[in-house]
Amino acid sequence: MLASPSAVRQFLQTQFLGRQEERFVALWLDAQNQLLAVEELFRGTLTQTSVYPREVVKSALRHNAAAALFAHNHQSGVAEASRADELLTQSLRQALALVDVKVLDHFIVAGAATLSFAERGLL
Repeated sequence: MLASPSAVRQFLQTQFLGRQEERFVALWLDAQNQLLAVEELFRGTLTQTSVYPREVVKSALRHNAAAALFAHNHQSGVAEASRADELLTQSLRQALALVDVKVLDHFIVAGAATLSFAERGLL
């Protein structure tokens, strides 16, 4: 299903299509990077959402995940990472590392544009 970076991008764009508020989604993967679950963890306002690392770790453990891909949308139409986005990603990486879950990427989806933290060297 999500065998390539372009397939992941297309999947995420459909996940956020028509959403009127910012959402944060986790794609939980097993040790072979096969998809276990897609879970919308947080929903916010038009311009922001609060993400709690404790809840993200609980979800990873519930799914027995070995790895994660994260994504959230920007209603502004600008697929650029803010400093807050970068800090959140680092915080999630640190929290999940304590339970041996690797963060493979974090995507920002803004309409047809998608930014990959891994491709930008932000992970």
